[in-house]
Amino acid sequence: MITPEAVSRFIEEQGAAVLVTICQAKGSVPREPGAWMLVGKDRLLNTIGGGQLEFTATHHARAILTGEQTDMRLDVPLGPAIGQCCGGHVSLEFRRLTDSENLEVHERVAAGLEARPHVYLFGAGHVGRALAHALSLLPFRTIIVETRAETLVDLPSSVETTLTPLPEEVVASAPAGSAFVVFTHEHALDFLVTKAALERDDAAYVGMIGSDTKRATFESAFRREGGDPRRLQALTCPIGAKLSDKRPEIIGALVAAELVAVLVSGK
Repeated sequence: MITPEAVSRFIEEQGAAVLVTICQAKGSVPREPGAWMLVGKDRLLNTIGGGQLEFTATHHARAILTGEQTDMRLDVPLGPAIGQCCGGHVSLEFRRLTDSENLEVHERVAAGLEARPHVYLFGAGHVGRALAHALSLLPFRTIIVETRAETLVDLPSSVETTLTPLPEEVVASAPAGSAFVVFTHEHALDFLVTKAALERDDAAYVGMIGSDTKRATFESAFRREGGDPRRLQALTCPIGAKLSDKRPEIIGALVAAELVAVLVSGK
């Protein structure tokens, strides 16, 4: 995810820049209206979709920077003329980066960060760490929750950490629409945290590592302790596809895909 600090560094290094925004998109296109990028003299920040569309936009923006171009709007058919076969049509808006546009970009970035879904990973063991790395490039606010301080090291800088003896309290305080993925070092703790997550009716995803047998054992305990059986339909266990390859990195990639499907679908 792009941060306000990254925007400030880009502007400081490049000196001048052009804000390119997709203002209209029809048919099959690489990105949606509102997608943007900054074009500097020799660097780009963010993307409007890559390929020839982005190459064309970059060339046009740099011509604006040098004074060779004054047209601040560009209509681009995504067809043979630019070497693409999408078949759609994109309208681009170009604006020199003034104080007003600078503020607008910072506000867009801040709003994007604020709108990220929260993903709570309970456990910083092998799978938890692998999933944290897989999620670090995705537009989520990822928080690893642990009871063991020594495990919260060498994690991606974008991943937050919470050390607590009562991880179930983190579940209770999480915002609506959060995702909870549980793989602690103890089955009893897995059950405690998963039960707390299922008892919320506003979680976007509740997943627990394990087998069909572990799920059956959990379901039995959940009912025995007075849990609403209907909430069990919201539980994903096992997490990830049932593959023979159980390496943490594989499981992490598969669970990341599950989370993308749930948290990004339709946005």
